[in-house]
Amino acid sequence: MSWADSLIKLSGYEVETLQKRLNEIVERRTQAEMKLVLLDAEGEAEAAHARYDAEAGWYQLGYLDGLKVRKANAQAEIDRILQEEAGARDALAQAFEEQKKYEQVAENIRLAKVKEQARQEAAAFDELGLRRASGGGR
Repeated sequence: MSWADSLIKLSGYEVETLQKRLNEIVERRTQAEMKLVLLDAEGEAEAAHARYDAEAGWYQLGYLDGLKVRKANAQAEIDRILQEEAGARDALAQAFEEQKKYEQVAENIRLAKVKEQARQEAAAFDELGLRRASGGGR
């Protein structure tokens, strides 16, 4: 295995690792967003309950204050995860670019080898033709 192949393999591993990391971050964001949706639903259910139960209405204000804090915390978590996700996407894009560079270098090396081999074959055929033309190649 050439050094270029090793670099391509390593960069492929890095891309795969970063993709897994991004998937984990997206999963955490999805869970955090789901938590916020559940908090909204919980608030609506509590408001409906307070409309029908006068005793629950006494606690409604405190509940709403607590719900507001919990929702703000959930939104802050979502915002933090979004920033982390953006960083992970940038890192993944850079890793893809590096992988493409290594692949391009490997392709250029391969083409240079093919070109050199073709040049050597042409030189050998030219030499063979000159020997035959001079009568020494029979």
